[in-house]
Amino acid sequence: MKPGMDRSARNCKGCDDSYTVTEAQIQRILAAPMFQSSERCVDDEVYAARLRECGSCPKLMSGTTCIVCGCIVQISAKYKEKSCPNPNDVRWRSVASH
Repeated sequence: MKPGMDRSARNCKGCDDSYTVTEAQIQRILAAPMFQSSERCVDDEVYAARLRECGSCPKLMSGTTCIVCGCIVQISAKYKEKSCPNPNDVRWRSVASH
C-alpha cells in the first residue's frame, strides 16, 4: 500500500497488497511461449515505446496495473491487437490499426 493511503478507502479487492504482482511473476508470464510469437506480439521497440507511454500515464498504479482496465501493462503491451484502454487519452494503438 502506498504511504499515506487509508486502507479502508480502498474498495477494489485487486488493489489489496496480497494481490500485488511482482516483477518476477511478470517476467515468468512473459517467458511463456505465447509471448515469443511474432504473430501475436509486438517487437521489442514497439513494446518499449508502449511501456514508456504507460510509465508516464497517471492511470498507472504501482508500476504495473492500468486502473482504467485493470490489466498488467507489461503483459497487455505485448499483444499486437491491444490498444491503450483509456478512451480520453489513448497512448498507443494496436499494431493492426496502423
